[in-house]
Amino acid sequence: MANTYETDVVVIGAGPVGLFSVFECGMLGMSCHVIDSLESIGGQCMALYPEKPIYDIPAHPSILAGNLIENLVEQIEPFNPIYHLNQQAASVTSKGEDWHVTTSAGHEITAKAVIIAAGAGAFGPNKPPLENLADFEGSSVFYMVRKRDDFKGKKIVIAGGGDSAVDWAVSLSDIAEKIYVVHRRDKFRAAPETVRQMHEIAENSDVLEVLTPYQLRALHGENGQLNAVEIADFDGETQKLDASVLLSFFGLASKIGPIEDWGLELQQKHIVTDPTTAETNQSGIYAAGDIAVYPNKLKLILTGFSEAAMAAHAIHPRVFPGQELHFEYSTTKGVP
Repeated sequence: MANTYETDVVVIGAGPVGLFSVFECGMLGMSCHVIDSLESIGGQCMALYPEKPIYDIPAHPSILAGNLIENLVEQIEPFNPIYHLNQQAASVTSKGEDWHVTTSAGHEITAKAVIIAAGAGAFGPNKPPLENLADFEGSSVFYMVRKRDDFKGKKIVIAGGGDSAVDWAVSLSDIAEKIYVVHRRDKFRAAPETVRQMHEIAENSDVLEVLTPYQLRALHGENGQLNAVEIADFDGETQKLDASVLLSFFGLASKIGPIEDWGLELQQKHIVTDPTTAETNQSGIYAAGDIAVYPNKLKLILTGFSEAAMAAHAIHPRVFPGQELHFEYSTTKGVP
């Protein structure tokens, strides 16, 4: 049943940056409704890699993505956000000085401001071009790790050269029987410290082997179960790796969906923002996190957290016109 709501701020996206946007708005006395296309809270952190360790959250030397989301949800509970899950923000239109948001489920929300924290938008994995790939998907070929223990004692080929590939190679090295990391270049795109850890493990144990420059050539097995992954170098020389699992990490193909039709200034599918306020070219619409872009932007969760804070402070005068904001540190005023 479709409903009509009024709130101070609509947050589009229930990933880490969207959730922290609720906290920052709540600390300034502003209420929020949160819209997300996924069925549960947490964005990619929960949908793709809840047990993946994250190393660059301040005060957490390492924290699992799922635990980060749980902490953020607990942090915003005092502010009672209203969630609209398993639906998209279908349209955003101006209504006087307010914004009118309609979801794909038919709900209508009027708000003073909108924060778009939609990450990379709707997403799906980039898949390797292997002839019989679909035969093994979901049983032997995976594009994410939901439960780390599912791979205990397995012989695994990890394909890719970014953070996901390297992070999981390091993380799974203490429970897997064997890990082969296959990448088409000698240089990896992951965080240098994690790359160093991966090579150190490879040099000092028989569990992990780094194979470069190679690329996937073919999958071998039957009834959905892999028994070997064939790889090839750039001279066409091939070899078969004894493995029962392929973890393919070639990034995500994303679409920003209806956002393209909202009159926002876009740059390569990202929303252009003012780096000092997080505001877009549409007054009252803000963007934070990976979907926002400006010169020298760093795509880090902590950057998104900072943008969420700036957006909330920029929105305050819209919600409370004429009311001076006396900024206080949370250590001074606590949680309202």
